[in-house]
Amino acid sequence: MTAHNPVGVGIIGAGNISDQYLTSLTRYPDLRVAAVGDLDTARAETQARAYGVAEWGTAADVLAHPDTEIIVNLTVPAVHAEVSSAILAAGRHVWSEKPLAVDRADARALLDQAAEAGLRVGVAPDTILGPGFQTALRAIARGDIGTPLSAQTVMQYAGPDLWHPNPEFLFAKGAGPLFDMGPYYLTALVCLFGSVSRVAALGSTARTVRTIRSGERAGTEFTVAVPTHVSALTQFESGGVGQSVFSFDSPLTRTGFVEITGTEGTLALPDPNTFAGEVRITRVPQPGRDPEWETVPPVGAEGGRGLGVLDMARAIRSGHPHIATGDLGYHVLDVMMAIEEAVTLGETVHIGSAAPEIPLVPEDRDPYGATL
Repeated sequence: MTAHNPVGVGIIGAGNISDQYLTSLTRYPDLRVAAVGDLDTARAETQARAYGVAEWGTAADVLAHPDTEIIVNLTVPAVHAEVSSAILAAGRHVWSEKPLAVDRADARALLDQAAEAGLRVGVAPDTILGPGFQTALRAIARGDIGTPLSAQTVMQYAGPDLWHPNPEFLFAKGAGPLFDMGPYYLTALVCLFGSVSRVAALGSTARTVRTIRSGERAGTEFTVAVPTHVSALTQFESGGVGQSVFSFDSPLTRTGFVEITGTEGTLALPDPNTFAGEVRITRVPQPGRDPEWETVPPVGAEGGRGLGVLDMARAIRSGHPHIATGDLGYHVLDVMMAIEEAVTLGETVHIGSAAPEIPLVPEDRDPYGATL
């Protein structure tokens, strides 16, 4: 019998999002979390102990750990490229939280560095690997709604300063509603429609100073450096069009709204920030009747945050491509930067990159199976 040989994983960044990653990564048999690192080593220790990880320390300790084949970058967006570059320089594959970087030049340099070293880059969101999105992708591929024509997405609420104990980075360069939440929605649209060719957008900032509302620092004010409301139009190479709202300025919470309209029906997807959820289709109703919805049978196992790390680990061992690649992350970053530029310039901006083709996840893939 062949011995089970899981892929060793390190984590750099022990902030809020690390709970979601550690919950999943420590449950996938094909992965073994070897170490957690953070600027605050006490926080790294707390997270490591909470999830049964044997070692903790600084980022340098994780980079030097002999058992880390993939290192997960959960730092703040402003240092994503710097930390990911250090991971590659240490000879490790990198999985990065979104966005890949906060500008195109750093993102391109990172991908070039990885290619030269023969290493892989993966980028969140990995929700596209979950059964919610995979069910929708199959429905469109089958022609369930005919030819896809257009998309609408909405992500609006009052902002993360309501709940996050240290929200400043979410209102800094490389964040805001566009860069923080946009990757979920735009990645989903790119995977459904293909590459974006051009964008137009308008944006605004309701308040230049915000106040932390929760945690030990409640009452602390901070400066907002990015638009907190963005309305964007996207044109896809395939001919489809999309319209999206990304806002931290709305008292009315409306998130997870993704609808794809085709020639024969409209498909409602679950929240792209989640891995599962109901996929529904409606068609033109009879005169005088309300729309009727049918549920599409779900496909695949749910998993959770870190599913892309698992996919990368299995792909490394098998020699196959992983799905949520750096090239996909780069195209989504390129689109977001173009939207930001369209807000500033007040004109349409053309996209210079292209998205890779996104393969389907096998229906029988089991995140909780030991396959390595």
